[in-house]
Amino acid sequence: MTILYLDTSSSFLYTAIKKDDEIIAEIKEKLDNNLSKFALSRIEGMFKIKNISYDEIDKIIVVNGPGSFTGIRIGLTIAKTLAWAKKISIVTISSLEAMALSADSSHNYIVPAIDARRNFLYASIYDNKNKSFIMNEKYISIDTLNVALGNLYGDVVFITNDKLDINYDIEPYDPKIDVLIDKFKDREAINPHSIDANYLKLTEAEEKKLKED
Repeated sequence: MTILYLDTSSSFLYTAIKKDDEIIAEIKEKLDNNLSKFALSRIEGMFKIKNISYDEIDKIIVVNGPGSFTGIRIGLTIAKTLAWAKKISIVTISSLEAMALSADSSHNYIVPAIDARRNFLYASIYDNKNKSFIMNEKYISIDTLNVALGNLYGDVVFITNDKLDINYDIEPYDPKIDVLIDKFKDREAINPHSIDANYLKLTEAEEKKLKED
């Protein structure tokens, strides 16, 4: 089985191709504001360099958020278009789940976190000992999250590539794409037209319209 992994939910492009048991191509590149400009060309270049056709892909695993609204739309557009045009199975995963499962930490609790601005985060809490989420992903204020973490017994580490004003250990996010593909490769496929972004909150345009109404 040949699987394409794609995550553009942040300022980074994380993508890889795994054929059977081997990652044969991988990109981890910070593109910042150039993500919309270069993401597709980088992916196309990865296929070209490895002499792989889109027709060889059996499944696509795409991160559908939360994170950057623009970044999420870029990745979903690429993945859904490819899945529909080439009749490829497609599944979605959460960026926060990918972050938690990629952490290489001995801390009791892992908090994957993404800066959502205005003192809010997209975050969840993962019990590293029991290998389960004890707080599902939320759009949550830092103050509220601190209260939840204060009720835990054990050490805590945040997994993030953002600069956060917190009093906990922080480790950078470096996705273990090989592990993530193995974890989710058997997830049931979704109709590409049914896939939607997992923003966790309204867009600014939606918030503005809601206030106007």
